[in-house]
Amino acid sequence: MLHCPLLISFCVLTQGSAAGFSCAHVRLQLPVCLSMYVCLSSRELFSPAQKYQLLVYHADAIFHDKEYRNAACKYSMALQQKKVLSKTSKVRTSTGGAASNIQAQSLPSEIEVKYKIAECYTILKLDKDAIAVLDGIPSRQRTPKINMMLANLYRKAGQERSAVTSYKEVLRQCPLALDAIIGLLSLSVKGAEVASMTMDVIQSIPNLDWLSVWIKAYAFIHAGDNQRAINTICSLEKKSLLRDNVDLLVSLADVYFRAGDTKNAILKFEQAQMLDPYLIKGMDVYGYLMAREGHLEDVEVLGGRLFNISDQHAEPWVISGCHSFYSKRYSRALYLGAKAIQLNSNSVQALLLKGAALRNMGRVQEAIIHFREAMRLAPCRLDCYEGLIDCYLASNGIREAMGMANNIYKTLGANAQTLTILATVCLEDPVTQEKAKTLLDKALAQRPDYTKAVVKKAELLSREQKYEEGIALLRNALANQSDCVLHRMLGDFLVAVNDYQEAMDQYSIALSLDPNDQKSLEGMQKMEKEESPTDATVELDGDDMEGSGEDGDLEGSDSEAAQWADQEQWFGMQ
Repeated sequence: MLHCPLLISFCVLTQGSAAGFSCAHVRLQLPVCLSMYVCLSSRELFSPAQKYQLLVYHADAIFHDKEYRNAACKYSMALQQKKVLSKTSKVRTSTGGAASNIQAQSLPSEIEVKYKIAECYTILKLDKDAIAVLDGIPSRQRTPKINMMLANLYRKAGQERSAVTSYKEVLRQCPLALDAIIGLLSLSVKGAEVASMTMDVIQSIPNLDWLSVWIKAYAFIHAGDNQRAINTICSLEKKSLLRDNVDLLVSLADVYFRAGDTKNAILKFEQAQMLDPYLIKGMDVYGYLMAREGHLEDVEVLGGRLFNISDQHAEPWVISGCHSFYSKRYSRALYLGAKAIQLNSNSVQALLLKGAALRNMGRVQEAIIHFREAMRLAPCRLDCYEGLIDCYLASNGIREAMGMANNIYKTLGANAQTLTILATVCLEDPVTQEKAKTLLDKALAQRPDYTKAVVKKAELLSREQKYEEGIALLRNALANQSDCVLHRMLGDFLVAVNDYQEAMDQYSIALSLDPNDQKSLEGMQKMEKEESPTDATVELDGDDMEGSGEDGDLEGSDSEAAQWADQEQWFGMQ
């Protein structure tokens, strides 16, 4: 069928092996370009079928080189050639029908070419163009992967009804497509309805009874019912078939995180990481938690290890960004968050990182945009709402913050987290102090160990100068956990009642948990000065020296800020 030596050599290379293309695609560029030149110079040398085939091979090689605009153009040229081929084949059907059919069957699928064009547009973030290409494929000819891509694109564009229809079509063709199941649940389709679409397969295949429980667990996750989700996933994890399943452990860790249980979240992430050292999924949340807990050296190691695995995922960039953020290098954190978003625009953790960096740099309105986008992508994650509320409070928008907090409270119910968020806003207004106290008492009645509620209640008691009551609250909270902030606050309360020795012990414990906790360090230094008045002059000189060092760091920070800001502009992520 193929008579041109150049085209034959090209096809031999492409058909060597599935893995061979990755090694040979560089060598393919020369023969295919020469063949294309001959094709354009001499129209009689190639048949219409050969021209179509050559254009597709050329586009494949360009796609592999990540020249996506060029590849989309070449695939489109191939489709135009396919139209010519279709016309000529109709004319020749009467004389050589059998040969024409065999030739048509061996050619690259027109549907597959359209999928590749849509893939190019998706990578180029031209989602509308990708949807237009896939919409042009008749419904009956759409394969599961085409429907899956369409569903994801519809969802990203906010066309939820069309997304649901496409996800359901995927499940109709492939009842065990778990990504389609999660897609439907994330769009508020009832768990029972989704389960009914897989029931026939579950009953027909042995040892698949766990799937209905799995669907139930993810239905709870996307409904924001974290406690029931945790209980359901734990019951799945105990089953021998899914014991030590990495994906399940990551999901469990993520739900613990959403529920505000940092200790168990970190534990499950570590367990998953031990089972799969090359794990990337969920490591951005793990890195954020570790950074927030003050383990910056571990975060730096984690980020470096993930960069060695792949720098084409958002997670390692987010982890490095968290390290910078908690090192108070906000310009660098902003750049790294922007890079992560560039790699994955749906990365909630990247949006939160960039939003937090913008907020701390005083660019509150830009931060609000990022937190709102994070809320859209993850409507059940409370940290998205907390970030937005912090922005409102930073810009004195107490009314907007109160409206948001009340909305969360009504939507997700009265749990310890929503009660604490509402109380946090109430604490900002002198008129609603008493309401804040009531809300915090309710939160602590539900979860006495919920750190954020304990911290806010301690802040309120400090304002009221009820130091003994605050000490009792913090001691009770620290009975079953060890937290840097709680130890530091206990130290502050002990200083207020003149118990300096134990206060010093609490500051020391806080610094052992987080060596970068500046407030604990300041509290300890203040006590040392008060205890050694004779050394005040010496310490003052030392402080002056430290101060000049800090000025130098600040200058370095400014120059670094300019550097990272320039790089951020280069990436187009303002």
